[in-house]
Amino acid sequence: MKLKSYVAGKWVEGTGDGRPFIDPTTGEELGRVDATGVDGAAALEHARTVGGPALAALSFAERGAILRAIADALTANRDAYGEIARKNSGNTVRDAAIDIDGGIATLKVYARLGQSLGDAKVLVEPGEDVLARSGNFAARHFWTSRKGAALQINAFNFPSWGLWEKVAVALLAGSPSVAKPASATAWLSRQMVADVIAAGAVPEGALQIVCGGGKDLVAALQPMDSLAFTGSAATGEMLRSDPAVLRAAPRVTVEADSINATVLGPDAGPDSDVFALAVREVVSALSVKAGQLCTNIRRVLVPAEHADAFRDAVAAKLAGLTVGNPADESVRVGPLVDLDQRQTALEGIAALSAEATVVAGGGIPDQVVGADPQAGAFLAPTLLSCADPTDGRAVHEIEVFGPCATVMPYHGVDQAVALAAHGGGSLALSLFTGDRAVQRDVALGVAPFHGRVMMVDPEVGKDHTGHGIVMPQCVHGGPGRAGGGEELGGLRGLRLHMQRTAVQGAPAALAALADDATEATL
Repeated sequence: MKLKSYVAGKWVEGTGDGRPFIDPTTGEELGRVDATGVDGAAALEHARTVGGPALAALSFAERGAILRAIADALTANRDAYGEIARKNSGNTVRDAAIDIDGGIATLKVYARLGQSLGDAKVLVEPGEDVLARSGNFAARHFWTSRKGAALQINAFNFPSWGLWEKVAVALLAGSPSVAKPASATAWLSRQMVADVIAAGAVPEGALQIVCGGGKDLVAALQPMDSLAFTGSAATGEMLRSDPAVLRAAPRVTVEADSINATVLGPDAGPDSDVFALAVREVVSALSVKAGQLCTNIRRVLVPAEHADAFRDAVAAKLAGLTVGNPADESVRVGPLVDLDQRQTALEGIAALSAEATVVAGGGIPDQVVGADPQAGAFLAPTLLSCADPTDGRAVHEIEVFGPCATVMPYHGVDQAVALAAHGGGSLALSLFTGDRAVQRDVALGVAPFHGRVMMVDPEVGKDHTGHGIVMPQCVHGGPGRAGGGEELGGLRGLRLHMQRTAVQGAPAALAALADDATEATL
């Protein structure tokens, strides 16, 4: 099987040998991905000239209906996606649901947002700024759809959610999408797009997909286009500095890897419910999707007096996790995406071990359920302990993209905030405490360095959505190392694909323009 690309209204097969994608449980080759000969520039031009005008003719409510139709088409084929996720991503049933159902749910959220904006095609911010003493000259800010294409380059860990969270926002904003999934897991992305196209859910040119290399896509970007990238910080830096991007200056947003953290408050002793909740969340971080989440917990900051107890509690839970073939219902931890990723993870653990002690895991399991631990990309859930995180560098700079986290003791809330900031900018931090003063000091103290802060106390309990789970109502992204980007966040996500323009004139003229717009705050 060789995955085809959907470009300019037709499915096109690459002319080269391509690169293999595998079953990470067995190491078996499942097929190949190749975009040799696929015209990326033509895909972007087709989006601009065919997809863009088709979306521009529709109201926000009508675009919302398209998103609902996409969600319905995906729901109708839901069972097939789970099997692909198991074979190609090594996902357990739970892992696959997070990715597949997360993508569908995000489409539905943005479909409802489209309905709420009604029949307008333009948004206007509330309020008017008077610019003249007489009151007869004023300004209002209007949002209109940019006349370009949205190039969306995604990471391997979320071939469904990563695809649809970008497509949902772009289509609602009136921007046609050209998706470029990561080759290692492109099978699921391609199948989903194929089902959506077959269902006739989207206007021609509004959604295309390129499976394989995409260098000519970046080279063909124009000023009104946008580039949304999710992946490594190194690749994000390369894309930002690409001569074509520098020359054309399309809008760029980057969500990169980050060293996210969890903080246990000083009040949360070993006998407290909050302590147990924090243990539960760290164990989840070391099992769900085999730890392959960009938002995942990598550093666990614990009061020095509770550090040993917390470390031992997590290690005890990890001992009960079953690693192996995700087809087995008893398995909690599947393989990493491929053997190269496992090797990179092992090298990262070795680097962390220069500053931390391995408490649990640390390598390839001796045995796994229903598979060969060497042939498959299996890695034991790994917990490390760093006695002196203040002087450490590797523990704050190296992300092991797998089931791996490091416990670090802190002395006082101020030090916890400072240690969290050592990550250089992160996507997410979670705080487990029932102390309102600690919530205030930590949440506001770490906020400049994080895109999202999740606070869990006895009132929230188990009702929280999870440290690693990205909700479409909340912004997703982070400063510094995390890429400096921002996606989702309800209507806030539309800002990447729309232009805010200050329109000046007589109040009556501005009111007339606003009559054809929907008032909204982005």
